[in-house]
Amino acid sequence: MEGKMKAALKAEAAPGATIALVDIPRIGPRDVLVKVKAASICGTDVHIYDWDAWAQNRMQVPRIFGHEFAGEVVEVGREVTQVVPGDFVAAETHITCGHCYQCRTGQAHVCRNVQILGVDRDGAFAQYIAIPEKVAWKTGKEIDHSVASIQEPFGNAVHATFAGEIADMTVAVFGCGPIGLWAVGLARISGASTIFAIEPNAKRLEIARNMGADYKLNPRELDPVHEILDVTDGLGVDVVLEMSGHPTAIRQGFKALRNGGRVSLLGIPSSMVELDLANDIIFKGATVLGISGRRIYDTWYRTRRVLESGQLDLKQVITHTLPFEQISEAIEIMKSGDCGKIILTFD
Repeated sequence: MEGKMKAALKAEAAPGATIALVDIPRIGPRDVLVKVKAASICGTDVHIYDWDAWAQNRMQVPRIFGHEFAGEVVEVGREVTQVVPGDFVAAETHITCGHCYQCRTGQAHVCRNVQILGVDRDGAFAQYIAIPEKVAWKTGKEIDHSVASIQEPFGNAVHATFAGEIADMTVAVFGCGPIGLWAVGLARISGASTIFAIEPNAKRLEIARNMGADYKLNPRELDPVHEILDVTDGLGVDVVLEMSGHPTAIRQGFKALRNGGRVSLLGIPSSMVELDLANDIIFKGATVLGISGRRIYDTWYRTRRVLESGQLDLKQVITHTLPFEQISEAIEIMKSGDCGKIILTFD
């Protein structure tokens, strides 16, 4: 397909984004061209928009950013065999090499040569996106476009929550951004006995309650470790899901963990974090798991089963829907923290 399209472009090495007319991407023999119907904003997109140290060291400009999306396939390459025009798809945003040690031993989610949509190659904040067929994830057309677009970040919550046992467990979720909120919901429908949501934003705490949290703890008003230990008779929780990346929250999570418990670390700190390894990990016999992306494609199948079950309403976490041309406004809303997931729509 030839022609021009609108795109949210990181045009220069500076904060902000530009809505520009650019060429519709050409596809290779194993690629598909997708007309984007909805995209959602991720914390990574905020880093790129602000052009912080991480973005400066990782990205080259110009680049179309954004990676969480869903849309309709409109063109396929000559070697594509499993996807046809008219299919509705989302995408695994980690494009793996297929030949490194990790890819060849069932750990493609931590591929050494990974390329990420919207970071290492042009992304989804545009009317069209070209992706390899191998990362296209067929999605039922009956699924709401907004929900379809958040399967990728929801998969992060699925991976972190189900990385160990969860049924009948006490669970503390530190950081109730969208992924943390979905983790609360996943723990609830999976039979967790008691769920603590730790989050300083009142709006997000209220959403956490709606998603199934038994206790809402604002760390600016009380000590969450003290509260958790009090409720659990001094034992601590079985599972900590750390979604914030904040150094204080990470340390509190380990303090609130029972001996022999499990911590899933998904939140990304902006700098080094000091921990009491002896008392909070080694002597506790803690299991500590680093959560990166989604297990390819095990997590996607789990995500599909959750969606098809109808047990969890992902739309409860969506608080704003805006035209993608208003991306700057959407980013500012997200930076305020007074929101859940923000969806961008496309004509």
